[in-house]
Amino acid sequence: MTDARLRHGRASLTLSFFVQGVTFALLVTRIPAIQDRYGISDGLLPVFLAAVPILAGVGSVATEKLVVRVRPGVVLRWAQPVVMLALLGAGAGNAVWEAALALGVFGLSVGALDASMNMMGVSLQRAYGRSIMLGFHAAYSLGGIAGASMAWAGAHWDLSLMVSYLPAVVVLLPVAFIGSRWYAEGASVDADLGEAPGKGVAASVSFKLLMPLCLVMSFAYIGDSTVSNWSAKYLQDVLGSSEQLSTVPYNVYMVTTLLGRAVGDLGVRRFGAVAVVRGGSVLAAAGFGVVALAGGAWTGMLGFTMLGLGLCVIVPQTFAAAGRMFPGASDTAIARLNVFNYVGFLVGSPLVGALGDAWSYRGAMLVPMALVLAMLVYAKSFGAENARYGGGHERPHTVDVG
Repeated sequence: MTDARLRHGRASLTLSFFVQGVTFALLVTRIPAIQDRYGISDGLLPVFLAAVPILAGVGSVATEKLVVRVRPGVVLRWAQPVVMLALLGAGAGNAVWEAALALGVFGLSVGALDASMNMMGVSLQRAYGRSIMLGFHAAYSLGGIAGASMAWAGAHWDLSLMVSYLPAVVVLLPVAFIGSRWYAEGASVDADLGEAPGKGVAASVSFKLLMPLCLVMSFAYIGDSTVSNWSAKYLQDVLGSSEQLSTVPYNVYMVTTLLGRAVGDLGVRRFGAVAVVRGGSVLAAAGFGVVALAGGAWTGMLGFTMLGLGLCVIVPQTFAAAGRMFPGASDTAIARLNVFNYVGFLVGSPLVGALGDAWSYRGAMLVPMALVLAMLVYAKSFGAENARYGGGHERPHTVDVG
């Protein structure tokens, strides 16, 4: 594969990560507006919210089977438009069944999209021979900031969901679809070994070996969902901030996530994946500790800032580690690992809420802190201590192609 082909593939995949960040942020930040539009009760809303990650897990498992027959780039090329059209559908309907249909399609297709995007990212990283996964996820974070800003504008100007969503879909859908023409993947290890793609793949992925990475993925998303769902309430109800100030921590978290991912690949190349994951885990745990002990709003925001810088490196490196662990079956490993993204998302918010109501929200912050610290036990699964990137199957020296 030529260097130009790799550069174009990397740029087009980065664009897809950005578009998905915009799309997902537009959905999750306007959940109250969706609830109001369809008249969904407070009791029914958690069912809708839980259905999306559950169906996303189903979509990820289906993608594992699908990529045996077609390449991940094909799945991604068609899944991304479906996700965006489902977003538009969520803003266009009037009946509850229409909301259920739109969110169901969104969940199934977003699972396929997440799995195929990360499959391609790991494949390109293998071709580059150096860490680039954090850069893709940095583009996702940038898209999330852009999408949240669009959602804020829509809420501020009291725009309908359809009016809020339509410009983003009209602009980004054709851009992403055209950009998909330049998707590229590294040469498959199966091809290098002279095996048919997909042959014996499922059997070659040991769930016992993959489980530490699955736990890390779940713990990381429990931490992430704690910030996204509870930071505003915590700052206002526990630390006594104003309503306006309570909206700041999540924005700060998103910005620090972007900054951390933007430079994270340099850290992996310099110190290795294991050191970066351990450093991120310690920093994130310290952030939860600062939040739990904070005496005021500004101290609490410092803790959420530390959380963003610490957690941001974990998920991209977990996908990359799965690719290194199962070089001949990385697509299968990533699809299975991706399911635990949604497990963490499902568990995190209810867990903190239940502990907060039964005990205290300060005490509840200690639980994700303990889970984040547990990542230190599993850090060795990310590769050898002195590895800068790779686990033996990547080229140790390559030309820098971008």
